[in-house]
Amino acid sequence: MLTGKPLAAVRQRVVDELRERIVTGKLKPGDRLVERDLAEGLGVSRLPVREAIRALESEGFLETPSPRRVVVRQLSRVDVEELFDVREALEVLACGLAAERAGDTGLARLEEILKRAAEATDSGQGARITEANNRFHEEILAVADHRLLSSLMHPLEGRLAWLTGQNEHWNDLLTEHRRLYDAIASGDPERAKACALEHVRVNRAVTMGLLFPE
Repeated sequence: MLTGKPLAAVRQRVVDELRERIVTGKLKPGDRLVERDLAEGLGVSRLPVREAIRALESEGFLETPSPRRVVVRQLSRVDVEELFDVREALEVLACGLAAERAGDTGLARLEEILKRAAEATDSGQGARITEANNRFHEEILAVADHRLLSSLMHPLEGRLAWLTGQNEHWNDLLTEHRRLYDAIASGDPERAKACALEHVRVNRAVTMGLLFPE
């Protein structure tokens, strides 16, 4: 139950729960969200649900095709292309900064996440793989230690995590992430940027092929 907590905390937990359902595919494009049913299922009042829906609309996950109908948004080809455009620009910057600023502690955290990703990949656990892959990119941003970049990335994190989850070429992703780690660990910003650029462009091609097959 989520009751008995400050409204802001309840609202955030509802936002996080609904976003997670969308990112993991439990809620699919076109699925309708009903305030009453969500409130009952989450054990909260309808107010934090209503506010969470507004927040997820602003993030681009939901849309309101009619005044009383809220559904999970179907991202268009243009939507996805634009997300990759932004991801390419920001992730290349993040990886370059990470190469400059990563100390032993930051590299150790990245290594630990890669270890978890490898274990999940070996066992074929899709949800754990996606979680670890998203966490790897979040940790790169943390290692980059750039407040403005973080503030620009934060509103996009959910949609970028959704994009990551579309690519189920898990062994390839693990190989790419290991290569990206090596580039960051080298301390060479240009090498890290080039590796990041290749990584994003490979993932763009794979994801676009999956979502919008010719």
